[in-house]
Amino acid sequence: MRLGIDLGGSKIEIVALADDGSEMLRQRIVTPQGDYRATLQAIAGLVEAAEKELSCTGSVGIGIPGAESRHSGLIKNANSTCLIGQPLRQDLQTLLQREIRLANDANCFALSEAIDGSAQSARSVFGVILGTGVGGGIVINGQVVAGANSIAGEWGHNPLPSTEADPLRPLPCYCGRTSCIETWLSGPGMTADHLRTRGEALAAETIASRAAAGDAACSATLTRYLSRLGRALAGVINILDPEVIVLGGGLSKIQQLYEQLPDSCGPHVFSDIFCTKILPPAHGDSSGVRGAAWLWN
Repeated sequence: MRLGIDLGGSKIEIVALADDGSEMLRQRIVTPQGDYRATLQAIAGLVEAAEKELSCTGSVGIGIPGAESRHSGLIKNANSTCLIGQPLRQDLQTLLQREIRLANDANCFALSEAIDGSAQSARSVFGVILGTGVGGGIVINGQVVAGANSIAGEWGHNPLPSTEADPLRPLPCYCGRTSCIETWLSGPGMTADHLRTRGEALAAETIASRAAAGDAACSATLTRYLSRLGRALAGVINILDPEVIVLGGGLSKIQQLYEQLPDSCGPHVFSDIFCTKILPPAHGDSSGVRGAAWLWN
């Protein structure tokens, strides 16, 4: 039995997978806000309760909204700030009395889709998170690529390439850099772009639905977004050249992405043809927690 835990800012979810990937159990609780010790106890409690209910001990994998430093073993780059600087793996291993595996939540998403999701038959997969933030994960031959600095796949904090037709104003990013991909291509980024150009504050999903219904202003915003996303993904493709890109996060539900992204990426890819498949996730919002379980693969 494999236990996977998705440690999010608002909820902690656990899933138990059988060897064939079928779900034996799924539960979720509210994340203790800003309380590291309470978060540890909450995770331990979920594991204990799951194993008691199933009368079985399982391996434990955890997806986190950050990364574990290879140098110090402490958590870094986490938007759940109470985790930053904490020895999360060590503390959980002490509580659970077993080895655990940790990975960034975007890596878990990519792994889930590579193991038994949309990219199941692919040797190289780039999993993309397009939501409140922009992140990514890389899986090669069924294994997560973490990287020398534990930041493999973190394309969201590279600068978005501008073009003569789309000169980008410098926008500050929370990370301290300017014009990061995340500032333009997150859900809030699309909302902000529409507000700047049309003076109307709309959620990204609303912009997409109005565009599909023929709203000219929203169509223009979505067209700009697709052009920028195509340029940004082309940079990843030119380096990694994945067989499959799987889109996750809230914006992955926008159907126009799958219809139009290949044409947006193609002109910026250093190839005579564009063969990379761009697919929706098979497991939707469940991919992250399933991928955490598959860290024991």
